[in-house]
Amino acid sequence: MTLKDKAVIVTGSSRGIGKAIALEFAKKDCNIVLNGRKPIADTVVQEIEAEGVRCHCFIGDVSDFDCAKQLIDETKEVFGSVDILVNNAGITNDKLLMRMSEDDFDSILNVNLKGTFNTIRHASSVMLKQRSGTIINLSSVIGQIGNAGQANYAASKAGVIGLTKSAARELAARGITVNAIAPGFIETDMTDELSDKVKELSKQQIPLNRFGTVEDVAKAAVFLSENKYITGQVINIDGGMVMNG
Repeated sequence: MTLKDKAVIVTGSSRGIGKAIALEFAKKDCNIVLNGRKPIADTVVQEIEAEGVRCHCFIGDVSDFDCAKQLIDETKEVFGSVDILVNNAGITNDKLLMRMSEDDFDSILNVNLKGTFNTIRHASSVMLKQRSGTIINLSSVIGQIGNAGQANYAASKAGVIGLTKSAARELAARGITVNAIAPGFIETDMTDELSDKVKELSKQQIPLNRFGTVEDVAKAAVFLSENKYITGQVINIDGGMVMNG
């Protein structure tokens, strides 16, 4: 399936994985909507537009239900459709469970899980009328196996998987696919802050013995958008770290 001229929303796309996903879709001649809670750097917009496509920025917090609706409405107004939605916006606040406050838990769920619900809820209305669409949700291997100090993050990302599968079943009849990508250790600003010792120990858990790149995740997002017979799946981009048999 050609992606040329498709309207693609990527939440949390000012940097890192989100930016890489937006750029990969731009290389496929898609028009891009970038989203973040803070203004997006002009250099990011210029990099997208250098691919010969249109780029629109929407500044707002998708964990707010009305703000998420505005994102979808504005995309429809600017580009005439909402073809691909990539829910990448996410945050972490790592803390041992016994020290985790209610706000520590709720704040992560609000962005990572509720934010994903909010955009799906509003985008699906448009896609149902179009009788077509692609939704890709960023989960994590932590949502599959858990991790000490990340009970809030793991719960949010496990919730994204359940939401993905339920939405896939509900929307399939109208030609809308819904899938999740679960990255493992990916080279980002976050992993750059890890000590060499922690990096080495982490790589020992990965059969391919290296961290992935943001481009690895971005290419998977494009693949899921091009293939319209894959839905309700979780694609791990983790170098073999988690093998579900």
